[in-house]
Formats: sequence, structure tokens, C-alpha cells
Amino acid sequence: MHHMAPPDTKAPAAGRDRSRLQSLAMIAVFDVAGPLIAYALLRSDGLSAVTSLVLSGIFPAVGVAIKFIQDRRVDAIGVLVLAGIAVGTVLGLLSGNPRLVLVEGSVPTAVFGLVCLGSLWSGRPLMYRFAVEFIGTDSPRGREFESLWRYEQFRHIFRVMTIVWGVAYLIEAAARIVIVELTSTGTALVISKVMPYAVAGVLVAWMLAYGNWSKRRGERAGHVQAALAESTNPVVQETDTSAEPPHP
Repeated sequence: MHHMAPPDTKAPAAGRDRSRLQSLAMIAVFDVAGPLIAYALLRSDGLSAVTSLVLSGIFPAVGVAIKFIQDRRVDAIGVLVLAGIAVGTVLGLLSGNPRLVLVEGSVPTAVFGLVCLGSLWSGRPLMYRFAVEFIGTDSPRGREFESLWRYEQFRHIFRVMTIVWGVAYLIEAAARIVIVELTSTGTALVISKVMPYAVAGVLVAWMLAYGNWSKRRGERAGHVQAALAESTNPVVQETDTSAEPPHP
């Protein structure tokens, strides 16, 4: 009798690790290090702050273009980044004020925050849609994840997450403007390149902690409900346990 070989799980894991490393490299080169190094070199060559900022903005634009070529689809976040670069470039060139060029980072940040809050009035909040997209709608796990939407507790979790992300990004956009006004051009540029990833890291950490807390809270509620059902009627117990929703 021939035994089927176990599926090779190392290859998909290696592919995911390679993809993560590639994404981190893209961020480091095109979003952080590239613009900062280009700005420093251009300024040292005697170019104005406005010209240096505008030219250093080519790096994030190239990063968005590469991602578009790789994925073969329009990335909404990439479109917002390009829109912000375009707004900052136009304002800076027309006014000659480098601070207005740096405002470009606040444009996609503020728009994303408003879209998060606006999505609360739609059928699905934005963070839930991101989660479904990340898991994959065509996978068994993705279909199971989508089926949980019928439970109120599950919907509440993603509404809270979307509110927190929306408010946090609006605060970040306002903070960027304040930093641009109160610090030098070089300092504001460094902070504007690092701040988005710091804020996103804090939000992801909070989201994971909140998700785990919600899961434990739901499990405790389920245990209480089962105990009450057991103490009253076996028929009720059977009905309640079959209707008990899984928790994220």
C-alpha cells in the first residue's frame, strides 16, 4: 500500500517570508531611505528645499508604480499616495514654500481616516474588508470568516477597530501639519517618513490585543450561557449550544 506524501508546507511559508522581505525592502528603499538620501544629496548640491523635496518624491511614486506592475491591479492606498505627492508638488511649486510640499503626507492620511469613518455607514466597515482581502475570499478560511458577519459581537469588533483606525489617522494627519509648521524642513521630512509606520505598528498591536480580549470575553460569555442552560433545561441547553456563534 502506498502512502500519500504529506503536503509540503515549507514552500508556501518560504514564499510568504520572501514576499514579506520584498515588501519591507520596497518600503525601506522607496518610502523611507530613498527620499531622505535623495533630499540630503540634492540639498548638498545646492538645490532649493522645494526642488529637493519634489525630486525626492519620485521615489514613493516609483514604488507605487512597481507595485502596480507586480500586482496588475490598482491599489487604493497607492492612488492616495500619488494624489498626496501631486498636491504637495503643485502647492510647493506654485508657492515656493517647502512646508507646503511636506503637507502631501497629510493628504492620503486624512483621506484614509475619513474613508474609515465613512465606511461605518456602509454595509461593511473598512477594516473588515481589509481583513477579508488579506485572508482571501476564495479560501475555506476566508469563507468561514465572512460567515461570522451575521453575529452582532463580530460586527461590533470590526466597527470599533474601524473607528479607532479612522480617528488615529486623522490625528496623525493633524500632527504632521503641526510638525511641518514647528520644525525645520529636514526634521519634518524625517518624521513624516517614519511616523506612518510607527502609527501603523501601534495600531496593529492594539488591534491584536483588542481581538484577543474580545475573543476571551466572548468565550467567558459562552461559558456562562452554557452553565445557565445546563441548570434549567437540557432542551434549552442543546438549543443554546447549537446557536452559540464562534468567536473571532
